[in-house]
Amino acid sequence: MALIEVRGLKKAFGDVVVLDGVDLDIERGEFVTLMGVSGSGKSLLVKMLIGLLPADAGTIRFDGEDVTHLPEHEWTPVRRRIGMLFQEYALFDSMSVFDNVAYGLREQRLMPEPQIAERVKESLDSVSLPDSADLWPKELSGGMKKRVALARAIAMHPEVVFYDEPTEGLDPINVTRVDRLMLRLRAEKGITSVIVTHNMQSAFKISDRLIFLHDGQVALTGTPDELRARREDPRLRHFVEASLKRLPRRSRPPGTPSEPPPVGVP
Repeated sequence: MALIEVRGLKKAFGDVVVLDGVDLDIERGEFVTLMGVSGSGKSLLVKMLIGLLPADAGTIRFDGEDVTHLPEHEWTPVRRRIGMLFQEYALFDSMSVFDNVAYGLREQRLMPEPQIAERVKESLDSVSLPDSADLWPKELSGGMKKRVALARAIAMHPEVVFYDEPTEGLDPINVTRVDRLMLRLRAEKGITSVIVTHNMQSAFKISDRLIFLHDGQVALTGTPDELRARREDPRLRHFVEASLKRLPRRSRPPGTPSEPPPVGVP
C-alpha cells in the first residue's frame, strides 16, 4: 500500500478546471517531483494533499485512511506526520530562528520546553545551521532562510515532507546545498519527499520518479531515465525547454547554449 494514494481527484474554480481526474501513488521513502507548466495544479495538488483545500471529487488516502473530507479538527493527527516547506519561507519576522523552528512543537504541545530546545538544536544541526538559533530572519540570506524553514518542517519528525519550489531564487551553490540536504534527510531519516519545482536540472538529478501534470491529469510518470527516453513527447519537450530558459546562464551545465536544443531533457 502506498503512503499516499490519489484517485480521480478534481478541482475547479468556477468554469476553470485545474485538476481533472488525477491518479497517482507516492510510496514510502520515495523522492518524487511534481512537474508541469505554471497553472497546471502542482501547488494546488499539494495543498489538497495536506487538507488546506477541499476536493470537488475523487479520493485522497494517507497511510490507508481516507482523508478526502476530514473535518479540520481531524486533520491535526494527520498533519503531525507531515512537514511543509513553503516557497516563500513563511518565517515569522517577529520571532528568532529558535522560536520559528519551535513553533509547530509548541502549537501541538508535543513536549516540554527542555525537549523542544533539544529538538530545535537537532533540527538546526541537520540543516547545517548549528549557531543560528539566536538570529532573526532579517539577518539571514535567502539560502539560510530556506534551511531554517526546512529545520522547522523536520522538527516535527514528519514521515513525509512537501517542498514547494525549494530552490526558487537561490544561486547555484545554494541550489546544490538544498538538494543535498533533501537527499540526506531522506537517506538518514527515511522521509518521503514530494517536491514541486521548475528546476529541471535538480529534478532529474535527485528524483526517484517524476510526475508530469498536463491538462489537469498525470500525463507522464517515470524515473529520470524513463522520461529521458520520452524526450520527443512534445508536452515534455516544450516544458523542459521553457524550464531551461528560466535558469541563470551560470547555473546551466557546461556547454548548454542560451537557447536549449530541441530535445531539451537534462
